[in-house]
Amino acid sequence: MFSFFKRKKQETQVPEPVAPSVPAPVPGAAPQAAPEPVIAPASIAPGAGELFPETAERPTTEAEKKQSWMARLKAGLSKTSNNLSLLFVGARIDEDLYEELESALLMSDAGMDATQHLLDALRRKVKEDKLLDAAAVKTALKELMVELLAPLQKPLELGRHEPLVMMISGVNGAGKTTTIGKLAKHMQREQQSVLLAAGDTFRAAAREQLMVWGQRNNVTVISQASGDPAAVAFDAVQSGKARGVDVVMVDTAGRLPTQLHLMEELKKIKRVIGKGMDGAPHETLLVIDGNTGQNALAQVKAFDDALQLTGLVITKLDGTAKGGVLAAIARTRPVPVYFIGVGEKLDDLQPFNAEEFVEALLG
Repeated sequence: MFSFFKRKKQETQVPEPVAPSVPAPVPGAAPQAAPEPVIAPASIAPGAGELFPETAERPTTEAEKKQSWMARLKAGLSKTSNNLSLLFVGARIDEDLYEELESALLMSDAGMDATQHLLDALRRKVKEDKLLDAAAVKTALKELMVELLAPLQKPLELGRHEPLVMMISGVNGAGKTTTIGKLAKHMQREQQSVLLAAGDTFRAAAREQLMVWGQRNNVTVISQASGDPAAVAFDAVQSGKARGVDVVMVDTAGRLPTQLHLMEELKKIKRVIGKGMDGAPHETLLVIDGNTGQNALAQVKAFDDALQLTGLVITKLDGTAKGGVLAAIARTRPVPVYFIGVGEKLDDLQPFNAEEFVEALLG
């Protein structure tokens, strides 16, 4: 369960750091200042270390890890779970139960399409299997939800390219920069060397936040005090190739999908990354806030239309009453969900597992 990634290569040699060379300019782009690899604490803005809480030690055994994660997942989804699981306590199998279940699914932001799909399938199963008690109906619903969400379960595969270039997008407040830091740490645990690109040049403190994560993980951050984010991304890809790192992650400015000029900027960044390395970016991820419900689904549609997403990371599921949005995504735009997050600690970001998610949701 706790293997974060699928890997094709078993051994990775992490080269000695070398002084970065100034990459060739992007054809047609204005000359850019040389990137500033940042590792040293002296490069961190005063007070930036307070942006993130300290991480706790990991449990020592696999059983403890699983128990701890399931407890946090159930606690995080408890608001959504209470609206659904309590319906089956002493309930009669009648039309009232189906109506209450429909209301609960819609309140969880599962959406009309997914809600109708689940109810129709549940009615058929109750009739075909002659289910007579609430516990059996609840079990049937869990099976149907797992079946619906299973296509979203896919591991992030490492080792396919050298380097593997990942472009990370998301609206402000979704937890994008924090997620990048967590992913960098997890990849290091998989013996992957990582380089980060501070391409979010619009939001105040975004560059400093990424530098904090770079310092904590001992990872180089390619950044520029001011400049074109596409040029920063290009520099990072070139530097990653020169250094022989395994993974390059490019942060991008948070934006709303309705800001068309900014979405065009994202498309430009993706094109420029492709000029830096054929076939890149190999992963185009969107980080979304699980609390935003149906708005999260709208983001998935808009960013997928613009960038052809390869995966999602859903954060802030702790305390949400809108955990049903994954069902809506599965029905409407089934982009794989690589990770889900239920808190601020490193271990609060875990690979998405459909069975675990449904178990936490329905108990």
